[in-house]
Amino acid sequence: MKKSVFFGALTVAGLAAGVAHAATLDDVKARGSLNCGVTTGLAGFAAPDANGNWEGFDVAVCRAVAAAIFGDGTKVNFVPTTGQTRFTALASGEIDVLARNTTWTFSRDTDLKFDFVGVNYYDGQGFIVPKALGVSSAKDLDGATVCIQTGTTTELNLADFFRINNISYEPVPIETNAEGQQQYLAGACDAYTTDASGLAATRATFEAPADHIILPEIISKEPLGPLVRHGDNAWGDIVMWTMNALIAAEELGVTSANIAEMSAAPGTNPEINRLLGTEGELGAMIGLSNDWAKNAIMASGNYGEIFEKNIGETTPIGLARGLNAQWTNGGLLYTPPFR
Repeated sequence: MKKSVFFGALTVAGLAAGVAHAATLDDVKARGSLNCGVTTGLAGFAAPDANGNWEGFDVAVCRAVAAAIFGDGTKVNFVPTTGQTRFTALASGEIDVLARNTTWTFSRDTDLKFDFVGVNYYDGQGFIVPKALGVSSAKDLDGATVCIQTGTTTELNLADFFRINNISYEPVPIETNAEGQQQYLAGACDAYTTDASGLAATRATFEAPADHIILPEIISKEPLGPLVRHGDNAWGDIVMWTMNALIAAEELGVTSANIAEMSAAPGTNPEINRLLGTEGELGAMIGLSNDWAKNAIMASGNYGEIFEKNIGETTPIGLARGLNAQWTNGGLLYTPPFR
């Protein structure tokens, strides 16, 4: 098992080395669209609607990057990836950016030769169980069967948690969230574990959500965010600062409702003016038009709008901002200055 993981890492690292110095922005422009890796389907984060149109919190990042480049957030090809296929897809150049629930870790950043451009969701791993199981704590799961996605940090965290607490479990390997949901509801496992946000999103799709509880323990830190290949810093800057633009827009009070007016009649706040391209030449510094950030924000709104629309407390998923609130509201969202 360890040997296959080792050689898998070498394969991904080798692929990354082969394409690391490609000018990704030039490739994207020549293609006329962005290739964005997303999950195979997770409600609120990335899933196609009834008409096949992709929607969700992570999808909005893809659309913002496309809008920053093309002025059009629809110029995206969404490529579904699993925990097993996502890194190969990025390393090989099949996708230009990976925007799915992927945790920033030391080995992924260094050994697999990827650059995480920031964190767009601060999360932690949890457990969901049927109420009928009569369990109120993850520490009560001694001997339980647990559905777990392979090729994920979740798999490693699970082993650590049970080892630390000197209890045992039987893993039920799954490849996608849809498979995990199916197996869990079919009774193939006593519990399902993944990021707490993913558990909330999954439970929201159940016919009887109230029959299932998310246990109180959060057993890990899961900083989730978009990533790109090592070796093309100019491309990494575009993805990173596009995400920062969404965060900064919320902090500065720039919304999808007022952005047109703010752009047409620049105000007295110089950082807002620089963000919207009415002052300075920030766009030229990253090879884009001066209204790149304005276009990115207009694609789906600022960070807060994206959060509330897709996964916020008024949605079936019902997530509170918590750690994902702006730093001015006690959260961890904090973007470097636009100057």
